[in-house]
Formats: sequence, C-alpha cells, structure tokens
Amino acid sequence: MRSSILLSLLAGGLNVFSFAPFHIWPLQIISLALIFWMSQSNSFGSARRQFLLGWSYAFGWLFCGVSWLLIAMTRYGGMPWLFAIAALALLVAYLACYAGLVLLLGTQLKQRWQLSDASSLLLLMPALWMLSEYLRGWVFTGFPWLASGYAHASSPLAGFAALLGVYGLGWMNALLAAAVALGIRKKVWRLRLLVALVALVCLGLGLRNVQWTQPSGRPISVSLLQGNVSQDVKFDPDHVSDSLRLYHDMIVNAPADLVATPETALPLLSSQLPPDYLPLLNEFAQSTDSHLVLGLGVHDGADKYTNSMLGFSRQHALRAYRYDKHHLVPFGEFIPFGFRWFVDLMHIPLGDFTGAAVVQAPMQVKDQLVMPNICYEDLFGEEIARQLAQSPHSPTILLNASNIAWYGDSIAIPQHLQISQMRVLETGRPMLRATNTGATAVIDAHAHVIAQAQSLTRQVLRATVQGTSGLTPYVRWGNAAALLIAALALLLAHLSGRQSRSSAG
Repeated sequence: MRSSILLSLLAGGLNVFSFAPFHIWPLQIISLALIFWMSQSNSFGSARRQFLLGWSYAFGWLFCGVSWLLIAMTRYGGMPWLFAIAALALLVAYLACYAGLVLLLGTQLKQRWQLSDASSLLLLMPALWMLSEYLRGWVFTGFPWLASGYAHASSPLAGFAALLGVYGLGWMNALLAAAVALGIRKKVWRLRLLVALVALVCLGLGLRNVQWTQPSGRPISVSLLQGNVSQDVKFDPDHVSDSLRLYHDMIVNAPADLVATPETALPLLSSQLPPDYLPLLNEFAQSTDSHLVLGLGVHDGADKYTNSMLGFSRQHALRAYRYDKHHLVPFGEFIPFGFRWFVDLMHIPLGDFTGAAVVQAPMQVKDQLVMPNICYEDLFGEEIARQLAQSPHSPTILLNASNIAWYGDSIAIPQHLQISQMRVLETGRPMLRATNTGATAVIDAHAHVIAQAQSLTRQVLRATVQGTSGLTPYVRWGNAAALLIAALALLLAHLSGRQSRSSAG
C-alpha cells in the first residue's frame, strides 16, 4: 500500500511537466491512466485506500505545480520557510480532496451499480473527474489553476476548447486515460480503443481549422508596458515616486492606438496620487489620440477600494473609462472569514477590496472593443464567456493586466500565459497581456503567441492586433455542455449497471 501511494505521489509530481513551460502533454494522460488502472485493482478495494490513491496523486501534482506560492510567502511575506511549506501543504491537501473523492465515489458506485470495467472506466470515472475539477474551480470562489485541460492548450485536443472549454478538455483527457487503463486490463478492447483514439485526434485537429469567429474592423497598434518593478520596492514609500515617474515616461514615449500598463502599475490609490498625475496622462492621450489603460487601486471613499483599470482617450476625456476587478483572490484581495491571523503573519500590503459585476462595458479603441480582465480573472473561462455573450456590444479583443512578480522567475509565468491561450481557444478572441515582469505577450485569435517580451526585463512590447467578432459554442453555452456530457455519462453508467443486474437476475 505504501509503495503504491508513493508511486501515486511521484506520478502526480511528474504531471507538472505536462503544463507550460514543458508542454509534455502526454504525461497528463499517462499519469492519470496509471491511477485509474491502480484504482481497478482489488488491493485498493476499500474506500479509504481509493481516496488516498487519488488524493496523493493530486497532492504531488498540485504541490509541485504551485510551489511558486512559497516565493510570495517567504521572500515577500517574511514567513518562515517551515511555516510557508506547511501553509502550502495545507492548501494543497484541501485541493487534492477533490481527486480523492473521484476514486472513492467511483469505487462505491461501481460496486453499487455493478458496473463492468468498461462502463466504470469509460463512463463513470471521466465524468467524476471532470465534475471534481469543475467544483475545485468553483467552491469557495475556486482555485482552478492547473486544471488538467490546460495541458492540452497545444495538443490535438485543443480544437475541442471552442466547444467544451477547459473542463471539457479535462473530461476528454480523463477519457483517454481511462481508455489506456482499460486497454491494459482488457486485451479485447485494445483495437477498438486505438481506432477511437485516432478518430478523436483527427477530429480535434480538424476542429482547429474551423473559424468560429471572423476579423472585425481595422487592426490597432498596441504598446504593452512591462516595467519590471521588483516587489521588494514596489510599495516601499521611498520608491513609490520612482514607479510613478517610470510609468509616466514609458507611457509618453510609447504612443499607440492602445497603451496598456500592468495591474497596479501605479502603487498608490487614486486618492493618493499627485493632483496633476492623471490629468497629465489624460492630456497625453488627447494630444496623441492614444487610448491609455492604467492599472491602479481606486478609492471610492470610506473603506471602498477596487483593483481597477482606468482608461483615457478622446472619448473619455471628461470621464475616465473604468473596469473593476470582480473575481478577487482569497488572501490577496480579500481576507476570508477567520483568517485575519494568517494574513497578519505576512508583511505584504493586502487588504479587502470591493468586487464588481461580472459583465462590464468594454473600452472603445478605434474600430475595436477591448475588454479588460485583471490577473487571476482569466482563470475563469465561463465568466469571460459571459462578458462576451451578455455585453450589449460584444468585445473584439481581450486584455489581461497582471502582476505576478510575487512569484519571481518561476513556472507561474509560463503557466499563466498558457491559461490565457486557453481563453483564446475558448472565445476565438485575441488576448493582450500587459504584465509587470512577464509574460507580456500578444496572442492572436488562433492562440498563437505572435509577440512576447523577455521576462524580468523593462520593455515596451509593440504589435498590431486584429480583433474578431462572432461567438464560439463555448461562449454561447459556457460550461453547460461539459456538465451535460458528464451528466449523460453518469446516466448511461447507471443504466448499463441496471441492465447488467437485470440480465444477471
């Protein structure tokens, strides 16, 4: 039993190589196939053993995959290493419970419904796996980072993203893993599964050539500013004026149709800025016919603060465009009830921000409608899909403003870029990324990175971007299609079990 759990931990840890920057996506299928195969063994018959098998796999996967959280807690938060490791382990232990429940419920339902290995592996387990990832991305505001579907942003399955989204890709990943596990256990299934696998890959490749959206309006020029301001000094009162001067100079030297700064590029609240700071930038926007989008905290009086993007242009000369972050980060932008003591252990300037509505107006930039999202928000594909589907004027370009300098030169940077690519696959919209340290990039409507600044450097990334219009099936349906597939698979599994019980009777 212990050796099996250690093997499961190792398989989960290796799974991090299926994501960016490594992109060895077959590991995602192979490692999960191993877990599914082990779960069918009689030696893992008890509920406790099944839970531990799935839990240890997810623990190894997520602990290695988000270990960069230790950088924020220790380097910038001043937390002792042992305490930081314990805090990360506690978070991952909770997140791993979702995968543990997949194997626990899968075993229980297989026995109760008297399912064959084929029905259990091909119908039951992939559906439960997808539902577990969906819940991980939703319960307690969600933490969907490293959902298994992200590994397939560049695999043959990527073509299905416009139909089923990242959770649908997670279901397909689990289905392929289950097919591999079944092929190992049952030789009679191998040829049929191989044919189905080839057909699925061909269909996915074919779907990449389907044009769900089309070019809209004339392209715009963009300047994306990467200030590379170290978190050590970003909020230091002795260096705040340096950041203000830095971004002022970068902005006025980079006129374009759209000029965008990272999240909280200005390290002061709007009420704390020098009185002439924003007016001078507004004058720059008017004189150059640029559309400027600034990241900063906006103070609305009393204890109301928002993490926002303010826009200045000739259209917004008298009243700035404003986008407020709606999906706030636990412990980073709001403090969950009962956890004030944990935040007080760190010396990071955190606080309780006010959230906003999911659907907000885009900013008009020449012929294009630019829809911002801030950092963590682009992990929630259904919310971005809702912004496109429910806005009276559907945005044509997505803009992500981020600051993940908290995590140093870690794999968090390419992982976040991969997440943005998945949003492009789902929506058929190009994505601009303006970040403090990386990955500042331009992703076209086919999810190709057509321009990227070197991480951890000060740079202005200039490019031309073509917006798109039209709605992909995912934008229309959100996660409903993937959830419906899971529900139908569970129903078919139940019916197949009932049929086998009737035949036996």
